[in-house]
Amino acid sequence: MAGQDGIKVYYNSACPVCKAGVEGQQCRMGGPDGEGVEWIDVHQHPELASETGADLEAVRERLHVRAADGSVLVGADAFAALFRRTAGQRWLARLVALPGVRALSRLLYNVFARGLYRWNRAKKHW
Repeated sequence: MAGQDGIKVYYNSACPVCKAGVEGQQCRMGGPDGEGVEWIDVHQHPELASETGADLEAVRERLHVRAADGSVLVGADAFAALFRRTAGQRWLARLVALPGVRALSRLLYNVFARGLYRWNRAKKHW
């Protein structure tokens, strides 16, 4: 469970690409309990998607992070929040924060996530 300065990450393990990405990030962060992160799999616990303020399909489509203060980050911004907490990836968080890079990373993430979501739906992963 995330501590008072922890975050909650909402992801969909039914998507094989998402699952692999989350597992890789967990390893970089010292395991599923590392860095004050609570990992919430909305495939196993769909009722928890509502904690983000979004519906289940939106959380299946894009990574969501809920900060300790209750704010919710989505997509590329959610990844940047994880990068800021991960040794060896903090430089990525700084890079993604640059205005032009931020806009481009959001665009690229959204295009990729939309395509991946459609592929998962077509493959009936959920």
